[in-house]
Amino acid sequence: MGSMPQFLGAVANGLTSIMPTPQKLIADRNVQNVVLGDIFFKTWYPSFYPEELVGRDTERLYVCRWCFKYSKEVMPFSAHVLFTQNLSLFAKLFLDNKSVFFDVATFNYYLLVHTTITDTPSCSPHKVIGFFSKEKMSWDNNNLACILVFPPWQRKGLGKILMGVSYELSKREGRIGGPEKPLSELGRKGYLGFWEARVATAILGTKPKTTMSVSGIAEACWMLPEDVLFTLKEMAIVGSKKRADGSAVVSKTRLREWIRTNGLDLTPPVSEDGFVEESRPTQMKGIET
Repeated sequence: MGSMPQFLGAVANGLTSIMPTPQKLIADRNVQNVVLGDIFFKTWYPSFYPEELVGRDTERLYVCRWCFKYSKEVMPFSAHVLFTQNLSLFAKLFLDNKSVFFDVATFNYYLLVHTTITDTPSCSPHKVIGFFSKEKMSWDNNNLACILVFPPWQRKGLGKILMGVSYELSKREGRIGGPEKPLSELGRKGYLGFWEARVATAILGTKPKTTMSVSGIAEACWMLPEDVLFTLKEMAIVGSKKRADGSAVVSKTRLREWIRTNGLDLTPPVSEDGFVEESRPTQMKGIET
């Protein structure tokens, strides 16, 4: 089984989530609806649940909101086991391009947990509402493999929080990285908005008439150079005229106007101060007990 998931806490700032509901649901879904804890909602895609346990066309699947254990019948979920496998199976109900769900040992899972204040002792104040996974060792410097905010909590800026955490982890590892490619159309759209804010912030933070290369922007943003190029092309803010040395020009005035026109929020989705480093016990040598 994969590593125990790490829990994330951050403050959303109203940015757009990355996973809008598909306009047309897939017809051959093996699970039509899920009950996650006490919340009922429709699925989007088929998943790889065992047919002998779930069936081919299940109207309602009950899923524990903590361990993601599943059942066709209402039952108390007490054994919190096989967490990452169950979480991946549940996620596949809302993802159309992911297929690694049983070989989870090579991934770390980071959970987005919503906490509410409750006066009811029997109700847990914590809910898992999304997650992303990340390879423990990626030769392609991928800082994220799979990302999902569960449908009831989408369109609240939470997807960009998970993206921000993945880049902050890359920064702390000292490695420039990006999400696993290829991205889905929805994923590309979500990441573009996230990258636009990072690139714009880096450019606006330079001194006047500063020459900055694509690799320089990539290092400032902890982004891959190809992702920087893709973002600049989509923003269309690079001037058509080039300098004598062949370099292109980006007008800050034009960039600010683009930001206003597109309503881009430059507020970072996560704060460095919101991360708590894991303390390791000090190893004591030469002491007998």
